[in-house]
Amino acid sequence: MNDSPQLAWRRYSERYNLMGNNCENCQTDFFPTKIVCPNCGRHGKLTPKEMPREGKIVSYSEVMVGPTGFENQTPYTIAIIELTNKVRVLSQLVDSPKNKVKTGAKVRKVFRKISDPHHEAAIAYGYKFMIV
Repeated sequence: MNDSPQLAWRRYSERYNLMGNNCENCQTDFFPTKIVCPNCGRHGKLTPKEMPREGKIVSYSEVMVGPTGFENQTPYTIAIIELTNKVRVLSQLVDSPKNKVKTGAKVRKVFRKISDPHHEAAIAYGYKFMIV
């Protein structure tokens, strides 16, 4: 049985809200969430934390042949984004002119459609980034 969009929203908050966690012991942020702090081990106390909405492009690539389900979206750009707290995420860039896509460009998180399998299935939404 497929999960409803509402249930998926609650179950996978990192997909929608960029929820990670923070070690209260060493003050390090993690995304995706960790079960144990890699720095402090069992001495760390991890608490939920929403990641920043801004960052910069560290690296990027243009995808010319998309994987199954994304063939109709090509070409598109994916990038490694370093958020303002130094956490890095991989994300698609949207609504950004090609001439502005470069290493060091400032970006912000936006909420966009990820996939639309067919007219009767639920549309998947999540985060992507755009150049500011």
